Amino acid sequence: MDRVVEYSVEGHVARLTLNSPHNRNALSEALVGQLHQGLRDAADDPAVRVVVLGHAGNTFCAGADLSQRSAQASADPADVAAERSREMATLLRAIVELPLPVIVAVNGHVRAGGMGLVAAGDIAVAGPRSTFALTEARIGVAPAIISLTLLPKLSARAAARYYLTGEKFDAGVAAEIGLITMAAEDVATAVAAVVAEIGRASPQGLAASKALTTVAILEGFDRDAERLAAESARLFVSEEAREGMLSFLEKRPPRWASPGDDAGRVTAR
Repeated sequence: MDRVVEYSVEGHVARLTLNSPHNRNALSEALVGQLHQGLRDAADDPAVRVVVLGHAGNTFCAGADLSQRSAQASADPADVAAERSREMATLLRAIVELPLPVIVAVNGHVRAGGMGLVAAGDIAVAGPRSTFALTEARIGVAPAIISLTLLPKLSARAAARYYLTGEKFDAGVAAEIGLITMAAEDVATAVAAVVAEIGRASPQGLAASKALTTVAILEGFDRDAERLAAESARLFVSEEAREGMLSFLEKRPPRWASPGDDAGRVTAR
């Protein structure tokens, strides 16, 4: 299997790098599986004190791999959608539950499911090339599963605005609304400074301190994950979602877009 998530350890830092630029680091089965494995490897290494989740290319993560979904047309669409939703919930929970701090380092585009990964991290740093958008409504679905990590971080007004409009915003706005910890001109330097501070803490102290900050998020997983997975699956197999995903793959506005308006297009640009 091709490596789409690179794993390396430097001192007490494990680095997980999303490296599937051909599909803008979309959440394919391979990427999700390898990210899971990287998290397990980091947790099992007694030398690792912190995980840095970064990316290769101009996009951190473009969300679901819509081309992969269409390629599985021979399977029951509802079953496929439900399984993908549960896999995403499991991945997000793995990041939140990891007894190591996870720093998300972004200097590129973040869309849809990629937003859930950013919100799952304990600390997130974004650079000047970063743009963010929740584009699900534009293709007939909703940010259901990723709400498990997004809603505890975003202000209520910001969640309503960006869930409904799908508009893009930059790192400065992302910091203001709570999606990221800080905007930085030099992401590598900012991350290195945070890593250095974390390196002063004990493994036990880090694990116990992180657990204090994530208990409410994990309660939300326990309470809502199955319901949101079912809702996500229901939307993904609907007629509107089929039209939305087809319009995305065909690079055209969906039928509900205003005449002469290309706002319905979902891109990572």
